[in-house]
Amino acid sequence: MAPRRKKIYEGKAKILYEGPEPGTLVQYFKDDATAFNAQKKATIEGKGVLNNRLCEFFMNGLTNVGIPNHFIRRLNMREQLIRQVEIVPLEVIVRNFAAGSIAKRLGLEEGTALPRPIVEYSYKNDELGDPLVPEEYIIAFGWANQQDLDDIVSLALRVNDFLSGVFFGVGIKLVDFKIEIGRVWDGDYMRLIVADEISPDSCRLWDVKTGQHLDKDVFRRDLGSLTDAYTEVARRLGVLPANATPMKPTLIN
Repeated sequence: MAPRRKKIYEGKAKILYEGPEPGTLVQYFKDDATAFNAQKKATIEGKGVLNNRLCEFFMNGLTNVGIPNHFIRRLNMREQLIRQVEIVPLEVIVRNFAAGSIAKRLGLEEGTALPRPIVEYSYKNDELGDPLVPEEYIIAFGWANQQDLDDIVSLALRVNDFLSGVFFGVGIKLVDFKIEIGRVWDGDYMRLIVADEISPDSCRLWDVKTGQHLDKDVFRRDLGSLTDAYTEVARRLGVLPANATPMKPTLIN
């Protein structure tokens, strides 16, 4: 019987286990879907499999264009081997079009093109609802210094350029997305890399022609089947074959 793996962390959509080699972790993708800070929940069969495959696709793409990230390789249907990092306690949000909270805050119509990509930060704290924070707070509380923030913005905009092009090539508009950033050390030298995941859970994706949502807003706003939407993204990107069949959701009260 295989030894029980040590769980390092469990979040709403993923579990991190101790990895097989020092400095590595195993990232497991769950089928759980949550919205509104986990007030709305469901188990959607196959969601974790889709996100694992899509995350592999995007992280390999980042590596190919020289954007450093924590991904090492996919292990199986639900797990990938990643580099262990020290997570900067921020969600880095990049917005290309108005949607969600920025549309409400500024009274903008959803879908309005922004003058340029806007980078925002939220403090990673579920109990507080991941509040937006300005750079002044980040530096004052020591979550990151000014050089870190300059590097984070550069990384985020490079990711945005890459993802926007990939999605536009298959008829999808990248409205916004969020990433997390990790610190790694090579000897005494610290550098920042993309961590966590890139998947339809962490992006807003709209069909270029119809405006159809192909992201977690389908679940948030009861717009149809989440796995239909995620499967469509995976099909268009060639991650799944064209005849792939989505799984059915199981709702949790």
